[in-house]
Amino acid sequence: MASMRDIKRRKASIQSTGQITKAMKLVSTVKLQKSRNKAESSKPYFRLMYETIADMLKHSEQMEHKYLKAGASDRKAVIAITSNRGLAGGYNNNIVKLIVGDDNLPADKTDVYAIGRKGRDSLARKGYKIAQDDSEVINAPLYQDAADLSRELLEAFGQGEIGEIYLAYTSFKNTVVHNPTLIKLLPITLEEEEGSGEPRSAQALMNYEPNAEEVLDMIIPKYMSSLIYGALLEAVASENGARMTAMDSATNNAEEMLEKLELQYNRARQGAITQELTEIIAGANAIS
Repeated sequence: MASMRDIKRRKASIQSTGQITKAMKLVSTVKLQKSRNKAESSKPYFRLMYETIADMLKHSEQMEHKYLKAGASDRKAVIAITSNRGLAGGYNNNIVKLIVGDDNLPADKTDVYAIGRKGRDSLARKGYKIAQDDSEVINAPLYQDAADLSRELLEAFGQGEIGEIYLAYTSFKNTVVHNPTLIKLLPITLEEEEGSGEPRSAQALMNYEPNAEEVLDMIIPKYMSSLIYGALLEAVASENGARMTAMDSATNNAEEMLEKLELQYNRARQGAITQELTEIIAGANAIS
């Protein structure tokens, strides 16, 4: 059995750790409230943007456009949104596993546009090429950040440097449920008819003014920027939710360990007292 001194030292260490995790939980809770409000208030706009583009293409005749077909290159680009800090449970690792486990994103043919140092470092260790590091963006996401990244990716796509663009982020559902999500941004494809495996047919044709190519040239960059910015907001809310949950679990574990150590300390103390009494009685009997 450990000595009382060892138990007291371990109790002090766990108490200190528990205070830190409790403080981190409170900080994450406050940050979660702010980031959740942003994510939830902006989500309808980004969902409507996606649905609008899908509806436009669904009601259009077959068009030849650079954003509707894969590029000449066989290289893929993936925007990996993680965090700059750890202590958030499996939040960062889930995104890494999502990318590594996808057969469409092999390490030797995928360029990573990293937003978040944790994902950047993990993917680099697994052999992925880090084409660009915008880790500081996740600290305070702005729409302009998403627009700048979207413009760079579209330029690379248009020049044939990459053939497909993916976005990996954590979708925020509620405080404790966060879903790792991988979506394909470009090329945009028509949704399939349920159960048919065929693209949805146009019902009422869409008219474009001045023409379809100019309209898509203007609206698809906005579509890209909107989805990336929406993903950034949801990722921040998910990160704070994951960290709050992890710190709450760590605080509870610390409290449970302290209870067990308190019991061990009391037993060790009682054993020491019993031994002292036994020695005193034995000495008294020997004298008499």
